Amino acid sequence: MTVITEANKTKARELTAQLTLDEKIAIVHAAGLFRNGNAERLGIPPLRMDDGPMGVRAELHNDNWAPLYNTRDYVTYLPSGSAVASTWNPDLARMTGEVLGEEARGRGKDVILGPSINIKRSPLCGRNFEYMSEDPVLTAAQGVAYIQGVQESDVAACAKHYAVNSQETDRLDVDETVSERALREIYLPAFEAAVQDGGVLSVMGAYNLVNGTKCCEHKQLLDDILCDEYGFDGFVVSDWSAVRDTKASAEVGMDIEMSVTPNFDDYYFANPLKKAVEDGDVKESDVDGKVERVIAVMDALHMLGDARASRKPGRYATLDHAAKALDIARESIVLLKNDAHLLPLDERNMTRLLVIGANADRIHSNGGGSAVIKALHEVSPLLGLNGELGGNVEIEYALGYDAKQINQDESWQEESLENSKGSDAKDENRARELRDEAVAKARAYAAAGDPVVFIGGLDHEHDLEGRDRTDMRLPYGQDELIEALLDANPNTILVFVAGSPIEMPWAGKAETIVWNWYAGCESGTALAEVLLGRVNPSGHLPETFPIALADEPAHAIGTFGLKGHVDYTEDIYVGYRYFDTKRVPVLFPFGHGLSYTSFDYADLDVCRVDDEIRVTFTVTNTGKRDGKTVAQVYLGLEDTGEDRPAKELKGFAKVALAAGESREITVAMPAAKALRYWSNKADAYAAAPAAAVFVGESVKDIRLSGRVA
Repeated sequence: MTVITEANKTKARELTAQLTLDEKIAIVHAAGLFRNGNAERLGIPPLRMDDGPMGVRAELHNDNWAPLYNTRDYVTYLPSGSAVASTWNPDLARMTGEVLGEEARGRGKDVILGPSINIKRSPLCGRNFEYMSEDPVLTAAQGVAYIQGVQESDVAACAKHYAVNSQETDRLDVDETVSERALREIYLPAFEAAVQDGGVLSVMGAYNLVNGTKCCEHKQLLDDILCDEYGFDGFVVSDWSAVRDTKASAEVGMDIEMSVTPNFDDYYFANPLKKAVEDGDVKESDVDGKVERVIAVMDALHMLGDARASRKPGRYATLDHAAKALDIARESIVLLKNDAHLLPLDERNMTRLLVIGANADRIHSNGGGSAVIKALHEVSPLLGLNGELGGNVEIEYALGYDAKQINQDESWQEESLENSKGSDAKDENRARELRDEAVAKARAYAAAGDPVVFIGGLDHEHDLEGRDRTDMRLPYGQDELIEALLDANPNTILVFVAGSPIEMPWAGKAETIVWNWYAGCESGTALAEVLLGRVNPSGHLPETFPIALADEPAHAIGTFGLKGHVDYTEDIYVGYRYFDTKRVPVLFPFGHGLSYTSFDYADLDVCRVDDEIRVTFTVTNTGKRDGKTVAQVYLGLEDTGEDRPAKELKGFAKVALAAGESREITVAMPAAKALRYWSNKADAYAAAPAAAVFVGESVKDIRLSGRVA
């Protein structure tokens, strides 16, 4: 993995000392929409950056957002951050990063702008599909593995968006008031891990304000915490148009300014910064520090001098990358409910299948904001089912509800600094006709004993950068359709493709519910394999699915989606920490995920060995199918003298077991991290003297309990 060495830093200092002020200024601001300036005289090239977290973005002109190429920039469409987190498998997170790093390097990129490791505070955030989890431990584990994978290819990962970037509404100017305790326990630990465990080479400064100060001007976040506490020695790049004040950003660890307009010489870190240095308002030594950090990363990436000959070349749009995307997608799918054991489908006794729903016949790679890519291919659910079942099963398709195919316009980026509005306008007569047609077919299939699969959910009209959802309801009249389908055929199998939780007012009627994130180019293949039982589902939810939006702590206690100012009054009680502690019922709990087999947990042993807490137990596959379980270890910190959540995830292990197999599993956790909490009394980290220990398959499905002291 690429890391910054003392030799890299020494070379950076030596080169910086030879640069003119003009050359230094060029290096710290954009000279293109996705590259900074260079110093050709000394052989210092530009850093070529690109989005994004689900694949390398299509190539654009240097000074406008129009597409540049025809076929040469098709890439592999990778599963979203939510899908990667849903695998609960760091090996697959690393594989995601490895593919992304190889493809970025193959496209000639030096920095890939990901992973997105912000915490999911509300289900309404438009970019939640990019983010991983409501939990900092799961986010950190998957994010670190992802970063390490990317940086194997001489490409810098960029952990974003630092920090507390939890809504899209008024995203450039919203001020988020958050306690020090919530910052330290919820919103910053994944960034801490990205630096200290992942060795991330770059970090992106967020748009928003935190406690009254812009993130790209924030001394506490950038200097005191990121650099001094965490030991970060890479560079910080602004989100595009996040710098607003030359002097304020120049005097903190904000190193490269990027934006969305082609007037590069007018950027805050361009001519205005040069003038500020010449006038004595900004010290040139502050600029030197920025340049040194940038050049040190360049040297670590083998971008300078003779080292360029040994730099990894990368590759992209390859068959093995698509195969890896399929492996990741397979483990991301979550079986939420299978009460009547309708899944897996019995293809040997099936002659026909009815598929209903617009998302069955839609692709999602061409929408979502900066996550949009030019996918070499994408398998829809309908294509996946047809391809897997072949010619012995007749698949009939009914649209069911009307939702357009999203094709993101190239002009979206120039408009991305304004709050956008979505539309759920529909033709009621058309909706009724589609619904009646689908329900009639479902009734006929039910009478004949043939299976019906509904595939609905959201799309990138609703999961989208620059726009938050206004509610958790399904769009396009899907709730009415689902109610009618379940009345006509109670055995209708419900599948949802989406990046955020939805309300399910009909959940009590449904026997079978499957959750499929935006899971990349082979998502439809993976879904078909799960529905047909060729793959045993092993995804688990990385976030809570509440019954109603009003139950969410960001809405019940704090505020969300407001312009100007948002209060994180819920403090550390985010997601399951709130629901579990306050005993608020949920639809599906954090960590939930079913299998076509079953697992038994026994023989818990908890001990402290040196600086580790070791939680050991035996897991047995008690069913008739091979499968994978996610063993989750939660602690309830005791004797702190302060209010604490009932349970907090501290470790996990994904375990593959053959039918009937038993295995002893040990989840080891550094005691300093597992027992750490932010003490409001001391205004510092403290260690709990004891903790309750819980082991299970979700925060609610606890199989074993013990204590550590």
